[in-house]
Amino acid sequence: MNVKTSATGGRRSVRLASVAAVVLLAGLLSGSGSAAEEGGSAVTLAYDCALPGGTGRVTVRVTTAFPSSGTAGTPLESGPVTVDVRLARADLEALLPAGTEVVASTATLAVGIRQKDRSAEARWLDLPAPGSAVPAEGEVSLVHTGPVPSVTLPAAGDVTFTAGRLTLGLRPVTDAGAESGPAAAPPLGCEPAEDGGTPLATVPVKAGPPDPWPSRTEGDEGARGTDGGADAGDRIAVEPRTAEAGSEEPCPVDPPAGTADWSDAPKPPPGGPVMEVDIPGGGTFGCAYAVGMATVYKLNGAMIINDPAKKPGLISVLANVHRGQRVAGAAGGFYLRLDSLGNLKLPDADSTFLTFGFQPVSAKVEFENGPLTISTGNIGTGSSKTYFATASFKQSLRLYDVEVNGTPLDVGPNCRTAAPFKVVLNGDFPEYANVFDGGPMNGKVEIPPFSGCGTGGEDLDNLFTAAISGPGNVVAMNQGRTCIPSHSSTFCPPTVPALPGKETPAG
Repeated sequence: MNVKTSATGGRRSVRLASVAAVVLLAGLLSGSGSAAEEGGSAVTLAYDCALPGGTGRVTVRVTTAFPSSGTAGTPLESGPVTVDVRLARADLEALLPAGTEVVASTATLAVGIRQKDRSAEARWLDLPAPGSAVPAEGEVSLVHTGPVPSVTLPAAGDVTFTAGRLTLGLRPVTDAGAESGPAAAPPLGCEPAEDGGTPLATVPVKAGPPDPWPSRTEGDEGARGTDGGADAGDRIAVEPRTAEAGSEEPCPVDPPAGTADWSDAPKPPPGGPVMEVDIPGGGTFGCAYAVGMATVYKLNGAMIINDPAKKPGLISVLANVHRGQRVAGAAGGFYLRLDSLGNLKLPDADSTFLTFGFQPVSAKVEFENGPLTISTGNIGTGSSKTYFATASFKQSLRLYDVEVNGTPLDVGPNCRTAAPFKVVLNGDFPEYANVFDGGPMNGKVEIPPFSGCGTGGEDLDNLFTAAISGPGNVVAMNQGRTCIPSHSSTFCPPTVPALPGKETPAG
């Protein structure tokens, strides 16, 4: 673009280009997300479960967030745990009433704790899993989340946590969205396929100051020491953790409004029709945080999105409001898609940028985000099965209160992108398996031209358009796990996740 300008006009163009960069970088907040496991680790385990027809092998992925170290005599508190149980549909048929389309469950995991010659057992009790759709074939993922007991070690030395017996309680969900009475079958007991269990984590514990050991009551719920008649001061202490009384509303946002639009999700292979069904109960309400990074292709710059160091905005979620499904025997093969609806309202952002490293430019940004749709699912069965996770929404940006080196630059009341632009982000399985657990997502967006910029007859639209509009702008987001208020222990209140570890590679 060739534009003849005066020297003053040239300096003004540089300033405006810098302001435009600030606007884009601050404004590309993607409400879907991506959830890294904050300082945690994930272990995939094999379990053998006592099914009605015999023993069946299931896959269990346990994600923990143990601290990097602990101090003797001080409670060692880990973050919430996720126990993701993958059950074959064929195995569920013998456990649930015929025609069950949505199942809720709880999981209790026995965890062995060992430090030198001391040992104890913690029970991660009744971790809830919100309703999950049951596919006609393939697997159902039951994602259980919740807090776990704290552990206090009496002395220095490494402490190892090992996964033991797993107990599942399965319940069908009624059309009204409520769990239908008692469990459909006795609790399902599962034992680690590996003899002795699989270690989840090892945490080094350093010596602490002398401190009287708290008294313990024999048979405390959630803990069982195995140190025989050892003095209390030599035992590993396990204390259940519960939600604090009088805590604030964990999801201070309204349920999302609008309609899910799954048009950007992967399509099934050509073949038979896909049955589209609104899931009974209208979805599961929750909320989550999403933070990330955005780049501007033209300016080779990047900036933090929804800065976790400030007061980030919350995504309001109705999880699993809709399902698209085609059975394996139909022409084209198996297809399953679960759609969730979200809304993201953000406060106006304050942004600052340095032109050529020394010229400060600041601006405020108002965000207009349309309804967010997050679709997860899989295509095909067996060795040909592929998974997908896609989030999409439309967004517009408005710029105001612009200052260059402290001097106001009047861009008028309606300086904005000329039209909403589509943001589409994709995540990879298993890092992003479902909307409850979150996971990393990224994508590229094309920014439309700007309009309405300038006052007093001065048209600044072309300057903003030349500075930032166009394709190739990368967005990388990290969505925290979803808090479900109806299950108060399920990652409530929501936590702000870590920023993505690196920018998305170009290409």
